[in-house]
Amino acid sequence: MLKVKGRDAYRAWGNEMAKAADVVVQCLENEGVEYVFGIPGEENLDLLESLRKSKIKLVLTRHEQSAGFMAATYGRLTGKTGVSLSTLGPGATNLVTASAYAYLGGMPMMMITGQKPIKKSKQGRFQIIDVCGMMAPITKYTHQFASADNIPSRMREAFRLAEEEKPGAVHLELPEDIAAEQTDAMPIPRSLHRRPLAEHVAIEAAIEKLRTARSPILVIGAGANRKMTAKVLKQLIDKTGIPFVTTQLGKGVVDERSPRFLGNAALSSGDFVHRAIEAADLIINIGHDVIEKPPFFMVRGGTEVIHISFRSAEVDAVYFPQVEVIGDIANAVWQIAEGLGDTSHWDFTRLMTIREANEAQIAEGADDNRFPVYPQRLVADIRRVLPSEGIVALDNGIYKIWFARNYKAHKPNTVLLDNALATMGAGLPSAMAAHLVYPDRPVISVCGDGGFMMNSQELETAVRLGMHVTVVILRDDGYGMIRWKQANMGFTDFGLDYGNPDFVKYAEAYGANGYRVESADALLPLLDHCVSNPGVHVIDCPVDYSENDRILNSELRERSLAI
Repeated sequence: MLKVKGRDAYRAWGNEMAKAADVVVQCLENEGVEYVFGIPGEENLDLLESLRKSKIKLVLTRHEQSAGFMAATYGRLTGKTGVSLSTLGPGATNLVTASAYAYLGGMPMMMITGQKPIKKSKQGRFQIIDVCGMMAPITKYTHQFASADNIPSRMREAFRLAEEEKPGAVHLELPEDIAAEQTDAMPIPRSLHRRPLAEHVAIEAAIEKLRTARSPILVIGAGANRKMTAKVLKQLIDKTGIPFVTTQLGKGVVDERSPRFLGNAALSSGDFVHRAIEAADLIINIGHDVIEKPPFFMVRGGTEVIHISFRSAEVDAVYFPQVEVIGDIANAVWQIAEGLGDTSHWDFTRLMTIREANEAQIAEGADDNRFPVYPQRLVADIRRVLPSEGIVALDNGIYKIWFARNYKAHKPNTVLLDNALATMGAGLPSAMAAHLVYPDRPVISVCGDGGFMMNSQELETAVRLGMHVTVVILRDDGYGMIRWKQANMGFTDFGLDYGNPDFVKYAEAYGANGYRVESADALLPLLDHCVSNPGVHVIDCPVDYSENDRILNSELRERSLAI
């Protein structure tokens, strides 16, 4: 048989014909995949054998949901598609939450699920559901392989869609009989891809709005969290002195130690950032994503908005920008900065006054020594112990608001905060993925006791893989955030209490190191010990949320309105 030129560049095994499962793995290698996270089943055994022969590392987890969270976080941190694996039926359904997590959060992630033979199956409907139909609403693309020959094109298309703006989840189903087929199909090389640039007319319209503004403000959202965008935004801020606020998913895009950082939109209303936005006469909304409610509502005849994003604005009753600059965000910001000219007429006196008040409020409680630990002290101590490149991976709970408001991110993607699906159970797997991507950076996972127990079994995975991760469990023996909402809505405290294991013994049972915080002053040295010493460390930290309502609602609203 005639050998096709270039075949050996993509086929590690060097055969003219190869098993379809081998071709899948070759496609993964062609895309630069480093890890596959998941739990194989019998329908995946051909693929598992192909992975065994490859350079890709299989990260065997204890639950498919955790595998999906790890794959999504890998995608978030690298911009490359993270890959997760499961069998059919219950394995595939366990990936649903992780798929939604990646889909809403803009994280490139691929799920490969197994299936019974589709050509001559004699097993009835046992474990068989329509997985592609199930995944369709929460993925950018879903496909069942019905022929080995189509694997390279469908794999390349799935990776392209996963990484194309807005990134997200894709799903491929590999039936058992298709995985065993022979084919001469080869991987399709990645192509050069450049995002389109915004039209000159739109750039000029944005520049004109900025030239006539008196006190403009930047709002940095989820879509701005890209390396080049972060760079040009810093240049714009340094050049013009324009102040900025961030949404929760825009946190850290620009160093929040900047004297022009006004705060993070952690609350829906009543915070200092809302006063600052009200004081501006032009809002430049960069990378807005509808999954995050913007920290302002537009009204006719009110403050105008420039929308700079990869995609057009989704207009509704409270968001109808006057100028839309659609295309590569980094290039658009650079063009605007280059063409802006003199901005000496801008006046940020009012905005800087609001910033000072916000900084003063955030500083309060950073050294509070009451016990159980107060959230302000917790956030301050974790910020003190982590270097600029250190990563804090948050699960979901009331503490997320405290970290969004009080924790200053120095670099992009050093606060892994989910304000999209906002699911519990992702904190520990996300921290584990962060360690794999950045093994030399300290990583702290902060979880409520409820969220931690949803995927706590992954402690075994972290120990088995020799990871260095610190897990801080905020223990209040109940679903604290829902209790806070319950009280705010005037309901009786009901249905939100539970018991917890002894977390120190629980950690030790997995081979991790367990610790218990017994005073507020003991937290910082304990954190320092865990960050400085290799291994998996679990800290049981009792926390007091009793003043959440006073600080985050009534007092904050009164103080911000008084500015």
